[in-house]
Amino acid sequence: MTKYFFKRLLEAVPVFFIILTAVFFTVRFVPGGPFDKERPISPETRKALNEYYGLDDPLWSQYARYMSNLAKGDLGPSYKYKGWSVGEIIAQKAAVSLQLGAAALLLSLAAGLLLGFGAAAMEGTKFGTALSGLSLLGICLPSFVLGPILALLFALKFGFFNAMGWNDLPRDMVLPAVTLALFYAAWIARLARAGAAAEKRRPYVVAARAKGASEARIYFLHILRNAIQPVISYMGPAAAGLMTGSFVVETIFQIPGLGRFFISSALDNDYTMVMGCVMVYAAFIIIFNLFADILLALANPKIAGQMRK
Repeated sequence: MTKYFFKRLLEAVPVFFIILTAVFFTVRFVPGGPFDKERPISPETRKALNEYYGLDDPLWSQYARYMSNLAKGDLGPSYKYKGWSVGEIIAQKAAVSLQLGAAALLLSLAAGLLLGFGAAAMEGTKFGTALSGLSLLGICLPSFVLGPILALLFALKFGFFNAMGWNDLPRDMVLPAVTLALFYAAWIARLARAGAAAEKRRPYVVAARAKGASEARIYFLHILRNAIQPVISYMGPAAAGLMTGSFVVETIFQIPGLGRFFISSALDNDYTMVMGCVMVYAAFIIIFNLFADILLALANPKIAGQMRK
């Protein structure tokens, strides 16, 4: 397992490098510059700013300088937020996005597995059909619709939770986490239900019943172990999406997370800030996919055996 881990980690290094390189050159071909949306400035001032930040150098020179500084841990200054480095902004704002993403991840796993395995266990009943319908509703209801509805009902009408803001209180986290988690919970539920329903018809399940094993033992000891594997495969990209894909949710609930900075930086052509955000997101995607592969290997002995070869 250790050998497999380091092998996958080494494979991720060139992927990470390619992503950074592609984003570096892509953002510089976007029309406009980091100082175009500032208050009107004279050509001389604009020229001086470009010289100060090295933006008038050839692209290859800018790229080499950025990668050299990155190797030293320097993400560069932000062009929009004067006096702040990209590293300082990410250190502050990424923590908020991580808290929101972690809460949504736990919620989506709990709700998705409960709905999916419950629907599979009660397949053919009205209650099982209702559980399957709930998962379909979660897929069809986008976050930019669900968020305002939840805020209107549970914050403005009943006052149970806060409608916006982030003060590190549990009530600040509930509505954004539910809004972010619903879509992924719905997909987890459908994967869990399909996996469990398919495993129930396998020959080994029929053989276990013939030997007199109880339904609870068959379901929890045999069916769930195999049925959860599609969920584990999905959790890699899903976890990365939950941790990094909260742009809309952060905007709806006015949460000062990294997603809002990424959007504003992209609109303002804040090159270094965009690069820093992409770097964080790419790292999360690689880490969570690697973690999902390891969990899948632990759940499936066949995959573990292939790793040892």
